[in-house]
Amino acid sequence: MYDILILGSGPAGLSAAVAAQGRGKQCLVISNSGSSNPLTRAPIIHNYLGLPGLSGQAMLDKFLDHALSMGAELRTGRILTVMELDGVFYLTVGSDVYEGKKLILAGGVQRGQKYPGEAELLGSGVSYCATCDGMLYRKRPVVVVGRAKDAPLEANYLSQIGCQVTYVSPTEPVGLDGHIPAVRANRLEILGEGSVTGVCANGAVIPCDGVFVLRESVAPNDLLPELAIEEGYIKVDRQMRTNLPGVYAAGDCTGKPLQIAKAVGEGLIAGEAAAEAIEAESK
Repeated sequence: MYDILILGSGPAGLSAAVAAQGRGKQCLVISNSGSSNPLTRAPIIHNYLGLPGLSGQAMLDKFLDHALSMGAELRTGRILTVMELDGVFYLTVGSDVYEGKKLILAGGVQRGQKYPGEAELLGSGVSYCATCDGMLYRKRPVVVVGRAKDAPLEANYLSQIGCQVTYVSPTEPVGLDGHIPAVRANRLEILGEGSVTGVCANGAVIPCDGVFVLRESVAPNDLLPELAIEEGYIKVDRQMRTNLPGVYAAGDCTGKPLQIAKAVGEGLIAGEAAAEAIEAESK
């Protein structure tokens, strides 16, 4: 079991890892591939104190090297589920499950709007995890909405366990089994009242019993439905604590300004606060 699980390998998450590792706490940082961080596309950064003129990628590399040199561990993958049981957090990443005493959310801003019908039918046919919920739809029609690189592989998995899969995506899928029908569409609506009955893709209805929406990342309040959100951002106090016991948040996900310096500072506070809480509970 890890002391602290950190969701996100941007400035906030890595700052939290450095702070917590400095207090002797073992951290696991979990994130999507580094290229999914918008900071990697910044050609030059002028406003970070003491390190002017670096590209976003170069700065992230320095942050990551620092966190790893302190003993933090890094796992790359899409987080599928988060569960808390008796004060322990369980995170599913692919087929692996990780345990931690505290959880820090530092995944940045969730970009992209939900599809019409997605939020209303979440848990009633809409899912974000093929491996978690796929067996519920064996021998039944499902739609996979592919917005992540590994979405074709998850569609293949659903087909292998007996689901009748249709793959919908704005681009041509790479790695999708040839027998799975693929539909190119940008405009989507999830249909149904009380439960999913279909997907409308560019005006054409695809009947189905389940929809797997597979994005690069899942919004924090989709992973933790009870998480308090205010004006689109995670609500925190001065110690970066959320309304959920043992859960902290830092960086862009807590609100403006969306700046590296703010993210690093909040990551420090979250890492320190989580470490102090563990120490207090062990006394």
